[in-house]
Amino acid sequence: MNIRPIRNRRDHARALDEIERLMGSRKGSPAAERLEVLAALAAAWEDRHDAIEAPDPIAAIRAHMTDSGLGQAEFARLLGARSLASDILNRRRALSLGAIRKISTAWNIPADVLIRPYKLTKARAAA
Repeated sequence: MNIRPIRNRRDHARALDEIERLMGSRKGSPAAERLEVLAALAAAWEDRHDAIEAPDPIAAIRAHMTDSGLGQAEFARLLGARSLASDILNRRRALSLGAIRKISTAWNIPADVLIRPYKLTKARAAA
């Protein structure tokens, strides 16, 4: 089984071509073992070079709302206050631990996404 490291995009593309060719190999066969090793190498290379950053918490909430057809009113009902929902969505107020728990449980957004740091807007000056 002559397998080489993946060092660049060309090597990665070759590995993906080989993986595609080996798909459906009989379990336990040399081809299936080669497939397993190549897939692990390709995944490791992708993790290092093509990692996708998780969205910030507000972007994740907004994406869920859009995908689910939910509006700010539903977010306010979930949190228990319209002003709180507005302040959070407009980045004037940080998510509390209680809000994170409610959102994660009700909307199935992973808590590790919701606890990520994010920037708040500056408070408006009092008139």
